[in-house]
Amino acid sequence: MPIEEARYIWMDGKLVPWREARIHILSHVIHYGSGVFEGMRCYKTDRGPAIFRLEDHIERLFYSAKVYMMEIPFSKEGLVEACKEVVRANGLEDCYIRPLVYRGYGEMGVNPLKCPVRVAIAAWPWGAYLGEALEKGARVVISTWRRICGDVLPPTAKACGHYTNSQLAKMEAVLGGYDEALMLDINGYVSEGSGENFFMVKDGIIITPPPEASILLGITRDTVIRLARDLGYTVVERFISRAEVYGADECFFTGTAAEITPIVEVDGRRIGDGKPGPITRELQAKYFDVVRGRDERYMHWLAFV
Repeated sequence: MPIEEARYIWMDGKLVPWREARIHILSHVIHYGSGVFEGMRCYKTDRGPAIFRLEDHIERLFYSAKVYMMEIPFSKEGLVEACKEVVRANGLEDCYIRPLVYRGYGEMGVNPLKCPVRVAIAAWPWGAYLGEALEKGARVVISTWRRICGDVLPPTAKACGHYTNSQLAKMEAVLGGYDEALMLDINGYVSEGSGENFFMVKDGIIITPPPEASILLGITRDTVIRLARDLGYTVVERFISRAEVYGADECFFTGTAAEITPIVEVDGRRIGDGKPGPITRELQAKYFDVVRGRDERYMHWLAFV
């Protein structure tokens, strides 16, 4: 989806006009993918704009940076406030927020340790990541590209370079006429989408791949697991075979960008009756109630701007 330009981007402690937010072409991140990032959403609520699970996202950002030996030159509390600041400065209510920690200009070569660590935070209005699939359901293909495995790259870190793997799967899916890809892990079990976690429903039980299936431990994934259990559903984390997906009653993706997006077709096989299923719809409705501040039980997940 095209980026809708806002007024400011926060860079290394100060707000910079959007079109002046630049880095040097020889920055390490451009050549070697040496950066980590987060994606979060701010939602309009009756009490004003609120960023969903902001502190959890910043916590994961610091974890990803630690994995890649990047010392972030700001505190967690400082970046929490910076995220709020960039939303306020741009006058936004519903928006997507992208904090980025990256290796900047200084040295060339694979070793990144002497390159400076920079931080930027952008925010802009962004609609449904998979477009009309949020309502109608996505058509998905299982990718020929396998998801990165833990002894090659750490899947639990949200690192820039990891997404070259995801790009291959996404392009393959889009060029094949599908909305999204579903990737298998190195052992042939279902892992995740190109940028989303995966769930399926069978006989009323909600099933999702475990951490050992090379998934990113998604914050929306965690939210959905908690909401589903609070609604009385059994949620199981276990390995899922490709063939099992074809026989699922319902399937859906979760993610900050994708939110909760139903899946109605996988590899040309209709899932359930070919329409978003009732459990998916129930979870979707509950999720939007929570992020928009309409359920007092989950207000602790909202960081008001």
